[in-house]
Amino acid sequence: MKRTMVFLFAALFLVATLTSACTSAPKEAEPIKIGIFEPLTGANAAGGQMELEGIKVAHSLKGEVLGRKIVLVEMDNKSDDVEAVTAAERLVNEEKVAVVVGSWGSSVCIAAGPTFEAAKIPAIGTSCTNPLVTLDNDYYFRVCYLDDFQGTLLANFAKQNGYMKAGVIVDVSDTYAIGLRNFFVEAYGKDNIVAEAKFNKGDQDFTAQITTVMAAKPDVIFAPSGYTEAGLMMSQARQMGYNDVLFLGGDTWETEAMIEVGGAATEACRFTTFFDADAEPTAESKQFLEAYDKMFGGKPKGAVTALGYDAYMAAVAAIEKAGSTDGVALQKALTELDIVGVTGRCTFDENGDAIKNQAIIKTVEGGAFKYVTTVVVD
Repeated sequence: MKRTMVFLFAALFLVATLTSACTSAPKEAEPIKIGIFEPLTGANAAGGQMELEGIKVAHSLKGEVLGRKIVLVEMDNKSDDVEAVTAAERLVNEEKVAVVVGSWGSSVCIAAGPTFEAAKIPAIGTSCTNPLVTLDNDYYFRVCYLDDFQGTLLANFAKQNGYMKAGVIVDVSDTYAIGLRNFFVEAYGKDNIVAEAKFNKGDQDFTAQITTVMAAKPDVIFAPSGYTEAGLMMSQARQMGYNDVLFLGGDTWETEAMIEVGGAATEACRFTTFFDADAEPTAESKQFLEAYDKMFGGKPKGAVTALGYDAYMAAVAAIEKAGSTDGVALQKALTELDIVGVTGRCTFDENGDAIKNQAIIKTVEGGAFKYVTTVVVD
């Protein structure tokens, strides 16, 4: 009987000891969720995937903040304005993310913006260049330059290089394209626009638009559009015998899919972009490019990858500065943020827009994108 009692007390002591040990073990801090709001499918999937690569590279270098791990929550806005709202609601209501990064494409950001603002969850846009993205929305920021800047720069570039008569072919179903067209025309001068034609996203036959514009004998065709439509347009223009006119476009063109669609017809076009991997490296770009090569091999396929990287780093810096994941505190931290990113200094004006003063002009040469010049605006 005594031996039984000894064993019983020993067993109870062991259980109590183990329970105490389990109770006193430190509990791992809850991870911080950063929502990734990108077009991973649909018409703009190539752009979304490039930005996602940059975000993943940044996460590999800085995957923890405030002593907590960071988890990326990818949400596909499907390149569609309606789907964008659904994606935003899921990030806010189901995933409970602290901050959002994205997107490629302005219209999806404009559609989703009110959802993020109502939830007081800051969003940091990547390459959404239309001014309406941040207008009257205190919770939307962005790391790219705007279309008023880009449109003016493209108009000045054309005139300074002797292209004095422009034809315009614009996607009237896309907010980004319409906005960029308006800023270009304003800066170039309406009297210098000799013809204009319109199309809708997804159109594949541009012979009518090209015929209309080329009848006015322009020096340059400005075509604010998606990369697929741009490739088709240039290919069809060359097939129709229009080999001498310059095609000019915006930042959406720097996607390999444009060259795949348009082939040799895309050679010698000009477009604006945000970053050049072959430029003189800075400490930030060197770190980015080395990490990218380690994760994906080679160099980024487009400048927007660098914007994805910068937007993520801005989000983490804001969390660090705020010392919190509270949305209101993060919003305030972003208004005061001043860091150096891969694409330059990252600080925001009163509208949440990045303060930028330069853009890169690129072309296509030998089936690849090539740096032409850097344009600085005082």
